This record gives sequence, structure tokens and C-alpha cells, in this order.
Amino acid sequence: MRIGLIAPPWIPVPPPAYGGIEAIVDVLARGLTAAGHEVLLAAAAGSTCPVPQVPGAPAGDLTRVGAGSDELRHVVSAYEAMDGVDLVHDHTLAGPLYRHRPNQTAIIATAHGPLIGGLGGIYQAITLEASLIAISHHQANAAPEIKISRIIHHSIDAAEVPLGRGEGGYACFLGRMNPDKGLLQAIGTARVAGMPLRIAAKMNSRDEHEYFCAVIAPLLGPDVEYLGELNTRDKYALLGDAVALLNPIQWPEPFGMVMIESLAAGTPVIATRRGSAPEIIDDGTTGFLRAGIRELADALGEAKTLDRRNCRNAAETRFSTTRMTFEHLQLYEDALTRGPIRTRPTPDHHWTPTAPLRPTPSSVT
Repeated sequence: MRIGLIAPPWIPVPPPAYGGIEAIVDVLARGLTAAGHEVLLAAAAGSTCPVPQVPGAPAGDLTRVGAGSDELRHVVSAYEAMDGVDLVHDHTLAGPLYRHRPNQTAIIATAHGPLIGGLGGIYQAITLEASLIAISHHQANAAPEIKISRIIHHSIDAAEVPLGRGEGGYACFLGRMNPDKGLLQAIGTARVAGMPLRIAAKMNSRDEHEYFCAVIAPLLGPDVEYLGELNTRDKYALLGDAVALLNPIQWPEPFGMVMIESLAAGTPVIATRRGSAPEIIDDGTTGFLRAGIRELADALGEAKTLDRRNCRNAAETRFSTTRMTFEHLQLYEDALTRGPIRTRPTPDHHWTPTAPLRPTPSSVT
């Protein structure tokens, strides 16, 4: 197949630091190429993903993340360059609704945001134009009126993540500087547990800076250290040396990439039972799911009793690039032969590959 991938326009693929969507687009592009397909990528300038790219993409500007005008310009130029592909997998919000797409081209869209609230109506409209992928069962089940084509968990190439030994004597937090991510609760948990906390967080927007100055900065001290936003190498080093990742999210997050990054490093995850966390963490095996600071702190104290090999194994199997690529290719084949897929599937999220990924049958190549 000739597959067009459209990433958002602000962060390069792969991301140099924070960027969950961009990390997934990179993994998918590499997986599709390894399976024998041709990939054309439209992404922010500076992208280093080793596939052909649409020229003239706008320069990535983190201060403008979410700007609708940037996304619309990017979508127009991306679809102009996609003429001739068999299928477009669009990871933007506006792209699937763009009316001047190439005729007779199958469109796949991934819902990276919640299917409820302000985005619900947009995703409902997208299902009239494209086959829509949800990234967790929780995300899909929150909006039963929206017709989901597949539920496909994100993945990570664990071979690119050094396996850590957790000997740093600290817990860590990774995410955005936002109250929904639970940093305040992570600080409270670490202090009750008597364990140092190291924080790596994106802080680019005005809201993020205001939250840091008003809420987080006064709590920093010798036992709670803010490291800034780390590059990929330093992020994995931080995770690998940590006793555990604290991820006490305070909202129904559709999928938490940081959790599978932690598992790939061999580091257990201590999280609240919200959003996709119960689908990612096996309570008592690859981490603990708890509610409240005291319960989270008690779990942090038990993190060293968990076998870090189980964490790594989960990343290599349940969240492998092979699994995610295979499930996307299944949907691509169906969309090419049947048109937009509008069912509500119930796949087994513990799928484990039993054979190496092969290119799809010649009938769809």
C-alpha cells in the first residue's frame, strides 16, 4: 500500500522531547515501512523520521501549539501532496473534515483527545468522513454514540529504550505542567512516602508557567527537584534509574504514553485508576492503581518488590510496534475494501504477537 500519514504541524516527528502524537506517528511510519509499505509523511519542519516527507511543512513553533490557522494551512498542503496514495491516516483534528481531499482515497483518523465534551461533536462529524480509531477502551466507552472503527492501543519500540535497574533511590514524574496530570498529588505522595521526587515536565504555554509559579514552585526543595523538559535520552535515563513513575492523573486521559515509556525502561508505574490506566497497568505486577495520597504513598513503598522484567515484557508484547502496526494494517485493508468502518469493536487489549509481522496480502498492495 501507499500510505499517507499526516501529523500535527507543531512538533517534529519524532519529537525531540515532549510529543506523544508525534512519537506514535514515528513508530507507525517505521512499522509500516518495515512491513513492506510505502509511507509519505506530512509533519513539522525538522522531522527526522526516515520516510519520504511532504516538502514545505510549516516550521514547528511550540508557542503556537493548537493554533487552528496553523493546522488548517498544514492540512491543505498535506492533502495536496497526498494525491496518488491509497489511503491517508490523519492525526490532525481538522484534516478528516477537509472537503478537498483526493477523490476515492480512504481516510483513517485517530482520536487523540476525549470523545466527550467540546471535541465530541467534532469526532462525531469525523465518523461521517473517515474510519475512526480510539486509543483505549475507556475513551471509546465514554461516548457510545460515536461509531468507532477500531480500538488500538499505542506502542513503543522497547529496543530503543535502555532497561534501567531502578537504583537511583527516587520516584519520578513526567508530563505537562498542568493540574490534570497530577503533579501536585505526586509531590504529596513522594513526601508521605519519604522518597525524593524528580520532575521532568513540559512548560511552554502561559497556563503552564502560571501553574508552575503559583502552585509547584513553592513546593520545590531538596527532596523535590524540577529538571525542566528533558530530551529523549535523558528522559529514559531518568525513568530507568527511578524506583517508580508517579502518574496520579486527575482526568480521564485517553492514553498515557509516559506509562508505556516507563514500562519499557523496566520501571513500575504508580497511578490513579482513571482513564486508560487500568488498561495499561497490571495492578500488583507492573505497578499499582490506587486512590488518595496515603494509598499512593503505600504503593510507592512497595514498588521495589515488583519484578522489573514484567514491566519490560509488557512493553515488548502488549505495547509492541509489531502489535500496533498489525492492527492498523488490518483496519487499512478493511477500509480499502469496504469503505469507512463504523462498528464498535471489542478487541482483546492483551493481544500478543505469535509470529513476525508480514506485509499484507498481495491483493491490497
